[in-house]
Amino acid sequence: MPLSYSCVTSQEYPHIDQCLKYQKERGMAVNEVSVLIGGKAGDGISNAGGIIAQLLNHLGYYVYLYIDYPSLIRGGHTFAVIRGADRQVSVHQDRVDFLVALDQRTVDLHRPVSPSCTLIVNEDLVKPVQEGTGISLRAILTAEQAPAIMGNSAMIGAFAKAAGIPWETVQEVFHAHMPKAPDENLRVARRAYDEVGTVRPIAPLARPARPLLTGNEAISLGLAKAGMSAYVSYPMTPSSGILHFLAEQARRLGITVIHPENEIAVMLMALGFSYAGRRVAVGTSGGGFCLMTEGLSLAGMAELPIVLVVSQRTGPSTGLPTYTGQADLRFVLHAGHGEFPRFVVAPADASQAYYWSAVAMNLAWKYQVPAFILADKTLSEGQYSLEPEHLPDVGVEEPLLWNGTEPYARYRVQEEGISPLAYPGDKGAIVKVNSYAHDESGTTTEDGQQVKRMADKRMNKWVALSFAVMDYPEVYVSGKTDAPVALLCWGSVRGVCEEVAMVLGLRVVQPVVLRPFPAELITGLCDGVTRMITVEENGDGQLAALAREHGFEVYGDILKYDGRPFTPGELLVKVEEVMAR
Repeated sequence: MPLSYSCVTSQEYPHIDQCLKYQKERGMAVNEVSVLIGGKAGDGISNAGGIIAQLLNHLGYYVYLYIDYPSLIRGGHTFAVIRGADRQVSVHQDRVDFLVALDQRTVDLHRPVSPSCTLIVNEDLVKPVQEGTGISLRAILTAEQAPAIMGNSAMIGAFAKAAGIPWETVQEVFHAHMPKAPDENLRVARRAYDEVGTVRPIAPLARPARPLLTGNEAISLGLAKAGMSAYVSYPMTPSSGILHFLAEQARRLGITVIHPENEIAVMLMALGFSYAGRRVAVGTSGGGFCLMTEGLSLAGMAELPIVLVVSQRTGPSTGLPTYTGQADLRFVLHAGHGEFPRFVVAPADASQAYYWSAVAMNLAWKYQVPAFILADKTLSEGQYSLEPEHLPDVGVEEPLLWNGTEPYARYRVQEEGISPLAYPGDKGAIVKVNSYAHDESGTTTEDGQQVKRMADKRMNKWVALSFAVMDYPEVYVSGKTDAPVALLCWGSVRGVCEEVAMVLGLRVVQPVVLRPFPAELITGLCDGVTRMITVEENGDGQLAALAREHGFEVYGDILKYDGRPFTPGELLVKVEEVMAR
């Protein structure tokens, strides 16, 4: 099996498109279309997928974009699946309606899954196929004296004509969303557009185009909305998109973006920002977070607020650097030596990522604790339709500040364990933070009573934080909310669980806050549930173990750990198998 794609065929999964079929029968999905474009790394597949996503967006569809690529600069197999629907979607389908192939491997891998798809190929590299549309990229690029990278624009043009998309829409999208040489790319696209005929028209919907954001971009904007003034990161897939996006938008957002020499420097520099009173976040993945854990314990002892974005990929070690996973939950929940409170949230899509990133920043500063945004590659690099008018209102919540009158003590014992903050340079305040055991003033101590007093102060934040998160939508419930069977999931897996739940009439429960774990709320929301099934993308059921730790009975674990996300047809089969036991 090729590394770049875990191929699923219609024979292996006879229900591969049952979700879509059942939804249409029940009036849940009247209009839906999926497009796959594939080629080699270096062919610009990611950018081409983004343009196709915008074409569907401008036709009025909600869009989800999934990108699959190897950890190679050139070569290997890369593909993007763009799904458009008349409702919000956050997962791609196995079977596609249009297959746009820049090379032979794309046809060989993906056509068996979608034998009835409309095929559009680069006839220079793909063997002649029946019932397909071929164009010669070599001839088009030569005629326009264009570089090879513009070949994907020709394929987009051919797709647009085959799908009956008006040329005016293609022009609008290229000018709005292609940052380099849109007119040159349009000339290439137009040649292909004129060479082919309309084969499978996509019906436009009477809806306006919406913003399309990756999960990483949504996280970035949520952090900025809550007052982030500094972002420090060393590039590590799949969190790197945050660094790139914020570096591009730093001036507009009014933030400082720094790329230090390694993750140890990232963490320590960020804690320096925090000490100086700057709201700061860092971003990384599993291996980079390993290097940050000593600094994390420093944040715990020194009570320095910081937000950590940890976007998961397949491990251990280097693992699959460009593929997804959910195997770092236990790591994030328990990382660092000693005991100290933390906040951990795992959003499912771009909307949740935006909102909960802002919440994480506010809670980190209110309670002076580390706060984690636990994402994964599917969320971080997936692209989603966003409805700004439906986003919850969130802004900057100010922390408890020193009043400037009483003598300042950095670790003064007060209600809920929260000490008033002062920053270096504040008149009359000596701000001492300490990684050693210390007293209220921040002076090192080994006195047993003082050590216990400060430990109790820190641990009191757990209680306060547990009550505080009750004011937020800690747990999301969807599907058939009174069904006796519930799918318990976390993170990006919620989207595929909802698709299966619509078909089978199940309840979906997604705890978005994972620390402190909202056990009492889940108990209430699971009233009437007689069977709970967990769905996770790891090998040992980490959410299931966490649920059992808090007294929940889990009757079945559905696990996937090959680096690829669940798709609806695949999960449908697995859920039916578990329910039949």
